[in-house]
Parts: sequence; structure tokens; C-alpha cells
Amino acid sequence: MRLTALLSSFWLLFSSPFACTQSAEKLKLPGLKQPVEILRDRWGVAHIYARNEHDLFFAQGYNAASDRLFQLEMWRRQATGTLAELLGPKEIRRDQGARLFRFRGNLEQELKHYHPHGPQIVNAFVAGINAYIRQINQTPEKLPVEFQLLKTQPGFWTPEVVISRHQGLLENVRSELDYGRLVHLLGPEKVRELSWFQPVAKTGEPDLTLHVNGDELFQPILELYEAFRLPVRFTDKDRGQGATEEEASVWFKNQKQYTGSNNWVVSGKRSASGSPMLANDPHRAIGVPSLRYWVDLHAPGWNVVGAGEPALPGVSVGHNEFGAWGLTIFETDTEDLYVYETNPANPNQYRYKGKWEAVRIISDTIAVKDQKPVVVSSKYTRHGPVVFEDAKNRKLYAVRAAWLETGGAPYLASLRMNQAKNWTEFRQACSYNRIPGENMVWAGRPSAGQKGTIGWQAAGISPIRPSGSGRGWTGLVPVPGDGRFEWGGFLPINQLPSKVDPPEGFITTANNNLIPKNYPNRNAVGWEWSSPTRANRIAEVLKSRPRQSLADFRTLQADYLSMTARRLVPLLNELRADNEPVEWARQQLLDWDFKLEPGSITAAIYVAWETRLWSEVYERAVPENAWRYLPSIPTERVIEWLQPASPGPLKNIDRTDLLLSCLENAMADLTERLGFDRTHWWYGQTGNKHVYLTHPLSNLLSPQQASEYAIGPVPRGGYGETVNSTGNLLNQENGASFRILVDTKDWDKTLGINNPGQSGDPASPHYRDLFPLWEKNDYFPVYFSKEKVKTVTEKRTVLEP
Repeated sequence: MRLTALLSSFWLLFSSPFACTQSAEKLKLPGLKQPVEILRDRWGVAHIYARNEHDLFFAQGYNAASDRLFQLEMWRRQATGTLAELLGPKEIRRDQGARLFRFRGNLEQELKHYHPHGPQIVNAFVAGINAYIRQINQTPEKLPVEFQLLKTQPGFWTPEVVISRHQGLLENVRSELDYGRLVHLLGPEKVRELSWFQPVAKTGEPDLTLHVNGDELFQPILELYEAFRLPVRFTDKDRGQGATEEEASVWFKNQKQYTGSNNWVVSGKRSASGSPMLANDPHRAIGVPSLRYWVDLHAPGWNVVGAGEPALPGVSVGHNEFGAWGLTIFETDTEDLYVYETNPANPNQYRYKGKWEAVRIISDTIAVKDQKPVVVSSKYTRHGPVVFEDAKNRKLYAVRAAWLETGGAPYLASLRMNQAKNWTEFRQACSYNRIPGENMVWAGRPSAGQKGTIGWQAAGISPIRPSGSGRGWTGLVPVPGDGRFEWGGFLPINQLPSKVDPPEGFITTANNNLIPKNYPNRNAVGWEWSSPTRANRIAEVLKSRPRQSLADFRTLQADYLSMTARRLVPLLNELRADNEPVEWARQQLLDWDFKLEPGSITAAIYVAWETRLWSEVYERAVPENAWRYLPSIPTERVIEWLQPASPGPLKNIDRTDLLLSCLENAMADLTERLGFDRTHWWYGQTGNKHVYLTHPLSNLLSPQQASEYAIGPVPRGGYGETVNSTGNLLNQENGASFRILVDTKDWDKTLGINNPGQSGDPASPHYRDLFPLWEKNDYFPVYFSKEKVKTVTEKRTVLEP
């Protein structure tokens, strides 16, 4: 932190064997009601002790700003549509999209949705952020390097910034448009064959009937939506209007493919301690700084530690004194693309139920760096924001987004979960979680009158899509906005699937399909799920021993065994290659344990083979005119087609030739990348699987600065479908940057990690200090009792009114 430059510090030394040198300071902050104590531990986690709720969240905001100021400034500008003012004309479309998708409901009702004291909590949090901004702006030369490079200062926050939806995991309008295009190009049957929709009650589902003109779907319909959602790119040149549609499509597909997570809970009868235990490792983009941020909050009625996003009050994953909770993505379909016919005499009118209805228009002005402001118009139908106008064909396209309803700010309803005392209260708190759809799991601590309950509740806003009158409506393709396809309200969250204290003694979710085939509200939930490989592996390990310990949980979160390899490698059993290198590789694979460990030569061979296999199957199965809209095939489909009994589109392909030729090509690929010496083909080296993190402003830095602020490279194992998910690119860009392990018997035994560190400031010692732990799949202790926290405190700050 930079606060030591503002006031004098003095040094203390604890007598504890775990003690470290500790600095201390006092700061006067207008806006506080009573003093607040912040103990920052040696891993950069702030433990905040306040005497009232207002001061707790004020201090949380102040502290987050001290660590993540530039990240918060980018969040503010994306939320308010003011990036063009900083970065120039290339961000005009993003700003226009941000304003188009701005929440325009009642702010007071919105904030109360997240917690009965929501307005007070959010306003206090914002006031804390602004207190730090007001303070640091008095000495702009001390701002983090990003502000110096961009010649700017941070702006002040409002509650509207906190509730922005721009960072959310939202579903599924991008896929919906592409499926519409694919149905037009290939037909419904072929699209179903190439996809893996789950669950289906009978052959032929889901219905993919296209009720709109397919020819007209091949336009940049979602340009504004995607400009609003895509990550910011910092360049030294103006690249025009951001990403192309093709770049955006690939980014969104990759996000969907690699955005995974694991969580599991075990009951007391399955744990070594006799109390329930929890593990969670959400998978998102790996970057600098990390998406998540640890904090420990204590005040009357609040005792919670865990991580959320630094722009939000409270924590989204963690524990209080009663129980622990975690999350993974659950597929709710919260978006639909509507297509309207417009009035030939007035393009701002659209047909709805046989009559012309007027578009609502809101004008706005966008400030742009080095040029005049731009006036834009945001247009809305009764269903939502208009993202594209097709004057030639007299059509409008609008996105109906459930996340624009009250309560759609991602993760903010976690505030209610933070105070849950038991499973019943936790489940009730989950009913306020609308975005994103989540598999929420709970592990309750046994206490007097309370057994140690474990439970799972799917949570998220789920539009009901009626399918009567002979019209199938699955939410997978665009539909007319003429009144025939109207949502029938939202499914009560407590009617989504749930489970409590199952007889097997554990619950696990990993973005896999957990919807029963006979589920009565089928069209209110999604169809696209992750492969069950991670979930199956977790369940296999949990079943493998009668009781699990935290050490076992650590090993499982780091697990590199590929369940896909276990199913594919046996296909080589009865084959034989004439080519010596290929036969050698085949034998290596057959003698392998299926673990993608760093340093393993066989792991390198397998991943190169699987990559080639996937590519060859894709090119044979997917018609070339569909490649742009279907960039990959689900794992389960590929494995199914490679079996002799269910070849699907590979029925006319020589399977033996395919398997061996892909292995031959894999050997050639490894030789080209890693050399002729096979003993040096280690999985986990640069040029193979590794992780290298660069600063987001690397393009604007000198080569020396860019190198100084970069982190890595270091070896990695695994890939996109191992429990320890590291993505399918050679440089890991997705995975678990944050992890938590909890034994409810002793809160001080909680373990956690956050890669690369708690701070986003390259000048901070906590910018990269957790990376060495993370890259070894290790953890730091997350203490909950103040006595333990004091033993690892490196800085004590007292904030006074």
C-alpha cells in the first residue's frame, strides 16, 4: 500500500514464532462513524474489524481501492460508458453498448434486492472507495503506474457502478445467433448431431425450428452487445471499432468453453475431522491482477471471510462462523434475440400483435479523446435494447435480457449468504441470486441444535418459455418479437433442482448437467453443459476412501488425471503402426497412467495426439461453411464418434487410419516445436504447457518495463478437462486463480490462494507474491480468529473519523 507515504510509521515486533515485522499507522477519514482496525497479513489479505455495519463496508471499499485502484477505474469506465474519453474513438462502440445496456430501473428497489440494508451497504462501500480516491488524487505523482502511462486520474464511484452487469457471465445470445445461422446452413438435424444438448427426453430434442429469416442473420447483429462485453485492449494505436465479429465470436466461444469451476462438499461421516468440509475453485480468465480478492470482515452481525470481486461489497465464496459455501456455473438461459418487422412509413415502429408499436429512444453524448463528443441514440422495444437495425430488410433486432431485471447484478446477492446461519437460511438467500446461474453448495458446522448439513441449490433467474400451440421454444435460436414468443414469467428459484444430505455423503458440481430428464420446467434452464469428465473424476476420488482430509482435498484440486485419455487411449490397443516413432508413441500411451503431469513425456505425446484428433474429427464432421459459427465440437460427441458402435459423421472414415495418422502428425508437431530428442519432450515447458502472465498495459510499456511487470513463465500440467483445469492453449489463460478449502471443525484451518497476488499495483510486494504458491498448487492459511490473524500481521492500520 502507498498509505505509509501519507503518515509516519513505526515498527513493532511480535513475540510469536510466526510473527513478522509489522508497521502501523493511523488515518483520519471523513465519513467514518467510529474507528476501524485493519490487520493486513503477510499474504496481503486485509482483516477488517469495525464497530458497525456502515464502517465495515466503508473500510472494505477503501481497502479494495488501495490495492486495486486501476482495476476499479477500468470497471467504473466500462460501467459508465466513458472509455472513449480515455482511450479514443476505438471505444465509442463499447461506450454506446454500455449505455444501451445500462440498468434503468428503480435504484432503491434494486439495492434492497441484494440485502435488506442494500442501499446503506452499497453507499458505504462506494463512499470508502471515493475516500481513497479523494486522498490519493491529492498526490497524483503517487498513483499506480497505469495512471501515469495513460495520463489520467481515477474518477469517483456511484452505486450505479457497483450494479453494472458488464462483467457478468451471461447466457446465451451469442450462441443463439450462431445456432440460428447453423440451422439455416445445415438444418436442425445436423446441428443436433454436432452439438451435445443435455438432457433430452427423447431423440430429436431440442426443437430448433427457425421462425425468422435465416438469410438475414449473417450480419453484425451483436456488434454493440459484444463491444459492451469484450475485455479492454490497450494499444498504442487506434484499431478502429474494437474487435471484429469473428474475433468476438471466438472470444465468446472460448469463454464459454473454458469458463468452468469445481466445488464439492462432504458430510461429517465422510470427513477425517467428523465435520462437513468444502472445496471450491472457480475457473475464469487468468490475468494481472486477478479477478478475485480476499477479505475478512468483522462487525456486529458480520463475520465472514472469503473472496469476491474487488468492485463488490461482501464476499461471494467463503465462510462465516456457521457454514461455508461455494459456487460453479449452472446453465440458466437468461437471454433471447428477438427479430421485429418495422413500419415502412416509420423505421422507429415495430409490429407487435398486429399493431405498430413505437421504439423508445434515449439520446446520449459520449466524450471522446482528441475529438468532438459523439451523440448516440439508445433504442428499446418492449423486450429490451435494440442492438441492430436492418433498414434494407426492415428489421430490428433486440436482446431480451433477464439480467436487466431488478436484482441482476452478478454475485451481489451474496451479501445475504454472508449472514446465513444454517441450510434453510442459506437456501433462502440463494433465492435472491439471479446472475449468474450458480450451483451453490453449503457445508454447515455442527453446533448445539444444528447438525452439520451439506446441500446443493441451483440458483439463477430462469425465464419460462411456453411451448404450447405447436411451437417449440427452447431459447436456442432467435425468435420473432411479434408477440408469439413471450416469457411466462420467471421460475421461482426454489423450483430449480436441489439436494440436501444425500446418502452417499457428498455433493459435487463441475458445470455438468444435473437436470433430471423428466424435469418439469425444461425450457427454463439451459441446454449446453460442460463435459462430465471433471465431475466424474471428483466423484471417483471422493468414493475411493471412506473419509477425506484437507490434504486429500488439496491433492484433488491439483488433480491432473485425464478421464478423456482413459477413454481414448484404449482405442490404440489392437492397432499397430509400421512407422517406428508412431509405434513407440503408441506403446508409451498404453503404458501411461493418464496423468498430465509437468515433466511427463507421455503427457506431451497424448495432448499433441488429442489436439490433432480433435482437429481432424472437426474437419471431417463439420461442413466448412459452418466453421465460423461452430468453432469446436463437444468432447462427448468426439469420443462417441470414435467408438465403432456410434461413428456418427465418421461412419465412412477408416478409424484405424485416423487414430494412427493423428499420432504420426502429433509426433511431427512435437519434433518441430521441441526438437528431435524425445527425452526433452517435457509437458510443462515453454513451447509446451506453461503459464506466462503479462501486464494489461504491456503494449504501452517499454520492453524492459513489460518484462519487469510480467510473471512467469513456469511449467503447468493438466488441460481444459482435468480437475485442475488449465485450458487447452499452450499458455494457460484460464483456470482456477482462486481456491478455497474449508474444514468446518476449525475455521483457522481454512486454506486459500489468489494468483498472482492481492494487489494490482506492480510497486506493491503483494503484486506477485502468491504466484510461487499458486504455480505449485499450494495455499496460504486463511485465519479467522483474531488471535491467529495477529500472529501473521505485517501491517496494522487504524481508520478514524
